[in-house]
Amino acid sequence: MSYTPMIHQYLDIKAQYPDAFLFFRLGDFYELFFDDAVKASKELEIALTSRNGGKDEYIPMCGVPYHAVKQYIKVLIDKGYRIAICEQMEDPKLAKGMVKREVIQMITPGTIMEDESLEPKKNNYLAALSSFDDGSYGYAMSDLTTGETKVTMISAWDGVIEELDANDVREIVLDPAFDQNRKEWLTERLNVTLSEDANDIVPEHLKAIVSGIDQEKLLRPLGRLLNYLVITQKRSLDHLQQADVYHINEYMMIDPHSRRNLELTQTNRDKKTYGSLLWLLDDVKTAMGGRRLKQWIEKPLLSEKKIEDRLNAVSALKTHMLERETLRGSLNEVYDLERLVGRVSFGNVNPREVLQLKRSLDQVPDIKKTLAEISDEALKTYGDEMDPCEAVRSLIAQAIVDDPPFSTADGGIIRKGYDETLDRYRDASKNGKRWIAELEAKERQETGIKSLKIGYNRVFGYYIEVSRPNLKLLPEGRYERRQTLSNAERFITPELKEKEQVILEAEEKRVGLEYQLFSDVRMKIKEFAARLQKLARLVSGLDVLQSFASVSDKNGYVRPTFSEDRTLAIENSRHPVIEKVMKDGAFVSNNVHMDKTCDMLLITGPNMGGKSTYMRQAALTAIMAQIGCFVSADQAVLPIFDQIFTRIGAADDLVSGQSTFMVEMDEARYALTHATQNSLILLDEIGRGTSTYDGIAIAQAIVEYIHQHISAKTFFSTHYHELTFLEDKLPRLKNVHVGAMEEKGNVVFLHKVLSGQADKSYGIHVAKLAGLPGDLIDRADEILEGLEKEKGKQVPSDQVAVIREEAAAEEHPVSRPHDEKPEQLDLFGSPEPSRIAKISRREQKVIHELGKLDLMTMTPMDAMNQLFTLQKELKK
Repeated sequence: MSYTPMIHQYLDIKAQYPDAFLFFRLGDFYELFFDDAVKASKELEIALTSRNGGKDEYIPMCGVPYHAVKQYIKVLIDKGYRIAICEQMEDPKLAKGMVKREVIQMITPGTIMEDESLEPKKNNYLAALSSFDDGSYGYAMSDLTTGETKVTMISAWDGVIEELDANDVREIVLDPAFDQNRKEWLTERLNVTLSEDANDIVPEHLKAIVSGIDQEKLLRPLGRLLNYLVITQKRSLDHLQQADVYHINEYMMIDPHSRRNLELTQTNRDKKTYGSLLWLLDDVKTAMGGRRLKQWIEKPLLSEKKIEDRLNAVSALKTHMLERETLRGSLNEVYDLERLVGRVSFGNVNPREVLQLKRSLDQVPDIKKTLAEISDEALKTYGDEMDPCEAVRSLIAQAIVDDPPFSTADGGIIRKGYDETLDRYRDASKNGKRWIAELEAKERQETGIKSLKIGYNRVFGYYIEVSRPNLKLLPEGRYERRQTLSNAERFITPELKEKEQVILEAEEKRVGLEYQLFSDVRMKIKEFAARLQKLARLVSGLDVLQSFASVSDKNGYVRPTFSEDRTLAIENSRHPVIEKVMKDGAFVSNNVHMDKTCDMLLITGPNMGGKSTYMRQAALTAIMAQIGCFVSADQAVLPIFDQIFTRIGAADDLVSGQSTFMVEMDEARYALTHATQNSLILLDEIGRGTSTYDGIAIAQAIVEYIHQHISAKTFFSTHYHELTFLEDKLPRLKNVHVGAMEEKGNVVFLHKVLSGQADKSYGIHVAKLAGLPGDLIDRADEILEGLEKEKGKQVPSDQVAVIREEAAAEEHPVSRPHDEKPEQLDLFGSPEPSRIAKISRREQKVIHELGKLDLMTMTPMDAMNQLFTLQKELKK
């Protein structure tokens, strides 16, 4: 195809970036062509036009103004796209032939540097993976905005998912040969952008980042990550910090399901921070403190010494209220040091941001002084290690004006007295403008034209403007016409032309020199990057500790202690978030007591009684304690948990074709196969997604398995009251229940957890509270009363299905004396003959067909169809 030279140039560059939108600079616009234009016009909701590409063939085109490009880039990045920025590399006025163009940067979800696309209190991680034959994975990640770089080994795929989810990774760099099924899983389930780079050799000029690391399994993902950054960013990466090797077993493991169930960083309902643990504990004063807080919540500590160091610091800050408030005042004046250093090193910092760096450094001496007044060893360490970087602060103070512009294009950045040459240019420019003002007054007097004025624009330079009615007053011969307007004429005189050259030359040199001086200042600051980054880490950690102290003080939290015998004892435990959002302050506290003789609480009671809240608050108390925060209770003694597993709530997974019950079983499987004796397990209503007998059987089997094979501290809530007999069978299990009482036909929830088992489920009462029609509620009461009379005993409402199933036996009805108790299932023995005798031939056939179903490969709809068919067979 014969295209114009410019379109050929575009196509040649586009061929190097086939999976990115190519923003092709043409004058004041970035243009997109062909398929990029068609797709971008839809995603950005801008007009799709066309242009002649050669030989009268029109090609699709759309574009955005260069000065507004950031907002369009943000839209595309948020949708997971990549953008290649192609700039003009020479002045079109001076270029011979086609203007040289090349891609100066790739912008991707994991490498974005512009504030418009970043959340201040959230890291923006790019990750890289390398897989090995033994099933392990090398995992590296970096936040380009801060330079933070980390690497670790992960033994299994589940651990990879946990890390990616915990760090909220936006983009992953993989080997092109990476397992295709894993790629699809990542794309569909984690909603991340996948990129590829086959080169996993660490670039020679970035060897310092991997200093001290000699393990190949760690170097390969780091090499892949660094090569991808070199290729995409095409500029200095000197701000990348030395890679921190961490071990995932140094932190409490919280799987993605549990993290969401406990609402650690966002709520399940609206995916907002409000209502989460992060929201509750966020009283930080800096953006980098906000990011550090999120990191600590996502990775609670396992080292008791490190936890106690944090608690000591929080205790000291909580006690020294006046000093804490002074410290908070200083921190409030500190800007985002981490990202400022990143922008300085990256070369896209503006003058006002440089001044923000100086103002932040101004606070360091006061912070060190305040910490010295608090007698705590951990806080003293923070203060001693803080480097004020006085040379940087002094440099900025000397070089940058107090109120600089955002842009470096027009000057006005450098302080008077910093550079002698610049001061001379400024004087020439200033004197020249004074001369212009004097010339304007002189011309008005000599011509008698009071409206005469001298102006300037970039195209024509300086000019004398005279309105048309006054043209006759101008003397002949001295005024040379420069421009004609609709109602005026513009002129130049030899005197003005001569002075114009002097003024413009001084102005041009002034602006150019100012930009050079600013660049020099930036380069000098860059030399201090490592020291500034260390300072930022200390300040952000201190900010989180003062936040813990402030929140603990305001809410009456207490310091937790840790047991060596796995005792879990919390007096007047409260759910910290619910307690905070309840405006009337009426949250009912509860005690939790599980000593070395008790590993499991079997919790019964009505819906809405508070079972799930009771379980969650225990987990949140453990997490708060292990991140170094005080807890919402009157007293708390806890073991240090290595993992937390939760199975709470009902949700299906339609994307992968999993029903609610299958999701429930999958989450239970994960907990049972990963938990240890030192873990905390929360299981809520296990087995409710299937038939009653199946549900009871599965629930009992899980309880017994945990008790006999894992011995983890476990909260197991259920409506299957039949399971309460397990207290007599399993020595380390205790029954507790959520209190409720009937009053004039209505249920009153006490929200108090008491010893023993619940007497009933109050299901119909809850249905009444939900607002179901009165006639329906009355009919349900009649049905329940009839069923209870039929069986001769009180029956919990959620067991009506069991009775109905037995009453509907068609061929071998078996009666039971009214005073005979239901048979307990011997889950690890043989089926009882009396149970088998009740099953008819047709039922046996249905059971046989049911046994052949491969539920793992069925979609929810397929399963529903099969169950409907089997149910029809039973009803014949």
